[in-house]
Amino acid sequence: MPEVIFNGPAGRLEGRFHPSTIRGAPIAIVLHPHPQFGGTMNNQIVYNLYYAFAERGFSVLRFNFRGVGRSQGGFDHGQGELSDAAAALDWVQSINPEARACWIAGISFGSWIGMQLLMRRPEIEGFISIAPPANRFDFSFLAPCPSSGLFVHGDQDRVAPLKEVMGLIEKLKTQKGILIEHEVVAGANHFFENCVEDLVEKVGLYLDRRLGNPPRLPTPARSEPAERSS
Repeated sequence: MPEVIFNGPAGRLEGRFHPSTIRGAPIAIVLHPHPQFGGTMNNQIVYNLYYAFAERGFSVLRFNFRGVGRSQGGFDHGQGELSDAAAALDWVQSINPEARACWIAGISFGSWIGMQLLMRRPEIEGFISIAPPANRFDFSFLAPCPSSGLFVHGDQDRVAPLKEVMGLIEKLKTQKGILIEHEVVAGANHFFENCVEDLVEKVGLYLDRRLGNPPRLPTPARSEPAERSS
């Protein structure tokens, strides 16, 4: 799991990158939760999604937004973080020019950033949006949503209550040409404490359906622990 440093709009950005051994492999980027509430690229959900993509043959990147870890700059209330995500996608594409597909995944604040990137980059053909805080951030830019994807929520989420998100999801489901799926993890709060395995299983089943049940690659060596907080 190589450590990588690449240039972002506010300076260097720190990441972890898993290159696929498959020629033309799809690429994926995983975006972490809110930087001001402890979110980092080593968040437990980010960490597990990273490996879920890697095990399915993706070249996958997770990285720290500006001001987090060794990434330079400071928190910019979303605008700068969106620019960071765009720079991350540019970097992955530059070293994977033959990639046949591109996916984005985000958790909470990261899902808000990821969906904005989805609107700006037509090459993104799939998304995973975990616990999107539709009650705290404006998702009205998804009009229309350009790609099919999956929303996952916990039914005990007090930070971004399920009922606050259902309006967004139901609106997107009415659009023609895309398919929006929604999974609810029973007993899970906003951080999916004690429910991460259930979350990752639902995401994995969705990816397998979308990808046509590809052969599973050997699990990459996990050389660092995931963070349980944030």
